[in-house]
Parts: sequence; C-alpha cells; structure tokens
Amino acid sequence: MLFITLEGIDGSGKTTISKLLKEKLRSEEYQVVLTREPGGNEISEQIRNIILSKHNLGMDNWTEALLYIAARRQHVVEDILPALKEGVIVICDRFMDSTSAYQGYARGLGIRTLNEVQSIVLGTTKPDLTLFFDIEPTTANERMKVRNEGEMNRFDLENNLFHEKVYKGYQVLISENTDRIKVVDARKTVNEVLEQVYYYVEEIIQKIKDKANG
Repeated sequence: MLFITLEGIDGSGKTTISKLLKEKLRSEEYQVVLTREPGGNEISEQIRNIILSKHNLGMDNWTEALLYIAARRQHVVEDILPALKEGVIVICDRFMDSTSAYQGYARGLGIRTLNEVQSIVLGTTKPDLTLFFDIEPTTANERMKVRNEGEMNRFDLENNLFHEKVYKGYQVLISENTDRIKVVDARKTVNEVLEQVYYYVEEIIQKIKDKANG
C-alpha cells in the first residue's frame, strides 16, 4: 500500500520515532511492518554484521557500497515487495538514500553513480515517502555519546568531517527530490517530532485513497 523510509545521520532519533509511528498507525487499524537497513532478514543481517564490524576498518569504499546494495536487494525481494503487494504499510529505517548520502557523497563515489546502480538492482522499488530527520551533526554527536563501546559500530569511529559530509549529501538529495523527501525538525521533543511525521504520513495516505477512489 505505502512504502515509507526514514533517513538521517546517526543520532537524529529516527529509530525511536519509527517504532512510535508503527504503533500509531496500528492504533488506526492499518497493517504495518517495521524493518531496518542494512538487515531485515537473515541474509541481509549477516551482510549488516560484515559492513558494521569494527574488525573491517580496511573495507574498500566500493565494497562497502555494493554490500549495502546487495543487502537491500535481498530485503526488497524477500520482505518489502511481498508486504506491499499484500496492502501493508512498510516503514523502513534507512533505505536507498542512505547509500547515496554515505557512500555516494561522503565516500566520494558519486550520488548519481550510486543512484544508477541502485535503479538497476532495485528496479522500480522506491519509497512513496521519505522523512529526513534534520539535526546538526554536532548535536547528533552529543546524543551519540551515550552509547557504550559495545554498541558502537565502524561508522561511529568516523571523524566529524565524515558525518558533516553525510549531512551535506542528504541536503543534495532533498533538493533533488522535494516531492518525495520531507524534512522533519529532529531537534524538537519526541512528541513534536512524531506529530510532524504523522502529518506527512496522513497526507500521503489521503492522496492514495483519493487516487483509488478516482
């Protein structure tokens, strides 16, 4: 029925909101699946472990990007498409825009290049609505400091410049996809952020209903 993705730099709060959004939609009697990337199923989760492991600091940038896309392909085929075909609302914590921002822009592989690769691999499976959780990298970094060492992954070890580049990469994507990507002020309280998110979700659900009714 509806494919929603949540994007943003680490520490933006999107994971917390994704769970609240799922519960709110279910309270409105919608069928909802919440998933994440990289991951979502057994094969993709194994790829996730390889990508995020602190033991793999020497990973090549293209290897990293292609692993993300491979995990995404498996996720789409095994989980996302079947759910959408059953009329379920799918909420995914990260999707194709993460690869474009992190590997395309911050790693320097090129946003357009990775967009082309993902289009070939994923076909027409793209989000109906993407919510970007907007927060300055310095503020997000402060939030991330509460993580203990065991929770940290390879990307948590990147310097501030890398995370600033990721943020800039997202700004490029937003400017090129204004119809699909909506900006949410992630600096606000959890309830205020959820209110912003639900406004955009309700809006697109109504559009889908209006289209269905002709």
